[in-house]
Amino acid sequence: MADSLLAIRGLSKSFGGLKAVQDVSLDVPAGSLTALIGPNGAGKTTLFALMSGFLKPDSGQVRFDGQDITGRAPHLNARLGMTRTFQIVQPFATQTVRENIAVGAHLNVKDRRTALLQAEQVAHQVGLAAQLDKPASDLTVAGRKRLELARALAARPRLLLLDEVLAGLNPQEIAEMIPVVRAIAQGGVTVLMIEHVMQAVMNLAGHVWVLAQGQLIAQGTPAQVTSNERVVEAYLGHGTAARLRAASAGAAP
Repeated sequence: MADSLLAIRGLSKSFGGLKAVQDVSLDVPAGSLTALIGPNGAGKTTLFALMSGFLKPDSGQVRFDGQDITGRAPHLNARLGMTRTFQIVQPFATQTVRENIAVGAHLNVKDRRTALLQAEQVAHQVGLAAQLDKPASDLTVAGRKRLELARALAARPRLLLLDEVLAGLNPQEIAEMIPVVRAIAQGGVTVLMIEHVMQAVMNLAGHVWVLAQGQLIAQGTPAQVTSNERVVEAYLGHGTAARLRAASAGAAP
């Protein structure tokens, strides 16, 4: 696709006998908010690691804004404008929220004062403005998730890879985070999210890819993929789609 900010072609990665990612290709258009979903162990985080340079693929290519970045180091990809969050949030516990966010800003800003000012601006974006001077260790799980998002955002990404930014949050916290993610995308950042919370996927994503056992099995709008029989079976087991159809037919008047 000519307007793709990220294009991956034929990516594969094995660990011993485990084929974690198998011949995956996809295009992420500039300015889009898209999602990658799939059951646990599908290879989603491995695919993110291959995209961002934390892992080198066995085969295939990653292109960012037309440039081949296959196997390129993560910090170099971040300088190009690709940043990511991690499932397991590990802030610098003894530093304040402001100082943690400033770590991300330092990717592009050398001056400490400027980095701290940028950190304050980003904190407002993600709802952490009232907690800027708290030690990061005092944050709740929801607060730490916002902090992880803020650190990535402070690096001024063009493409933001969100790895289960809603995991571990209660329904109210999820509902409060959805508009934060939407606003980031509306502000011009291309967002690709790995997510298990289907409420968020349905609310946010314009396009969804489904990964199962390392392979892409479906793509389309959230409504299209959640009604796809292969997707239903990947999540709920073989034969589930047929049983659901039968149950639905039996319930029909």
